[in-house]
Amino acid sequence: MRHRLPVIPILDIPVVRASEAEAMAEIARLAEDAPSALLVYVNAHTLELSARDAELRRLLQEDAAMVMNDGIGVSIAAKITGGGVFPANLNGTDLTPKILELAAAKGWRVFLLGAAPGVAEKAAAKFAATVAGLVMAGTHDGFFTAEQEPGIIRQIRDAGTDVLLVGMGNPRQEKWLARHLAATGAKIGVGVGAFLDFSADVFPRAPVWMQMIKLEWLYRMSREPRRLWKRYLLGGPVFLARVALSALGKKK
Repeated sequence: MRHRLPVIPILDIPVVRASEAEAMAEIARLAEDAPSALLVYVNAHTLELSARDAELRRLLQEDAAMVMNDGIGVSIAAKITGGGVFPANLNGTDLTPKILELAAAKGWRVFLLGAAPGVAEKAAAKFAATVAGLVMAGTHDGFFTAEQEPGIIRQIRDAGTDVLLVGMGNPRQEKWLARHLAATGAKIGVGVGAFLDFSADVFPRAPVWMQMIKLEWLYRMSREPRRLWKRYLLGGPVFLARVALSALGKKK
């Protein structure tokens, strides 16, 4: 089941156009009405990957219940396409805590999967301490073999998981959820990237002023330049050029 919100198509991916309140209300509805719902945060990097990765593109177009905008690159792309302005930046670092608050209010059990050994446990302890009424169903790190995978899926299901947060990097986490979310029995599955690392204080988040002016990407790149410089300094412009060419082609 897909959401009922308006979208802005970017590279043929239907990205939700909604305020934070509208997005949260729709997530709550999906959790109640759908057998399982895959939520995906997309930034410029994800959308650029989708143009070259057929599996990811199909996942975003067909499997995801909601595709949400994350970051300034997606906002610029929306303007280039003429699709309008996103009312809010529905990024995972800000919206996922709202999902945890929703889970606490609804009595949903939350399972954390991903990051290095020990990180998910630290994040779970922090969530349990800071979100009143939140029930943690369990945790598991993101370093496992194909042979271990069925056991992990069974662990998640047997724990009575309602909300599954997966932090294994993009697009691995989204592909994993698309393949296995239904088998876990969870109502909601969300790929959260480095959110578990941020929450466990493994990686510090950008200062608030950088978040407010949408320069968090610059802070992240400064912390991990070898891994992220190509994504932001080369990948971003390539993505926007691809969006502009696509928009021009459609106009013609």
